[in-house]
Amino acid sequence: MSRRSRAREVVLQLLYQDDLNPAPDIEAIEEFLRTRLSNREDLVDFARELRKGVRASREELDELLQARAANWSLARMAATDRNILRLGAYEILHTKTPGRVAINEAVELAKRYGAKQSPQFVNGILDRVLHDLKQDS
Repeated sequence: MSRRSRAREVVLQLLYQDDLNPAPDIEAIEEFLRTRLSNREDLVDFARELRKGVRASREELDELLQARAANWSLARMAATDRNILRLGAYEILHTKTPGRVAINEAVELAKRYGAKQSPQFVNGILDRVLHDLKQDS
C-alpha cells in the first residue's frame, strides 16, 4: 500500500466517524492523523486537506453522487460506501489526482472496508462522475 493510499484510509476512518458523530474534536483528529501516519508531515498535510475538502464540499458532493446513484439515496447507502464515494468524487473534482487513480484508490478502499458489492458500486458511480466531468469540459 502506498503512503498516499494509507493517508486516504485514515481520512476514510475520520469521514466515517464524522458522518456518524458530526461534532469533531480537532485536537483528537490531529492526534489521530499524526499517530496513524507516523508524523510524516507530507502525509498528514495531504490527509488533512482531503478531510477538510470533503467536509467543506459535502453538500456539493452529495448532490453530485445522488444524481449518479440510480435508485439509491445516499442515506440508504452504507456509511462506508457513502464516504468512499465522497472522498473519490472530491479527488476527481478538486485535486490534481488523475481521475482514474482516484477511482482505483476508492475501489481499493471499498474492497478493504465495504461489502462484497461495494467495489463495483463505487467504481460505477465514480466512473459516471468522471465521464460526466469530461463531457462538461
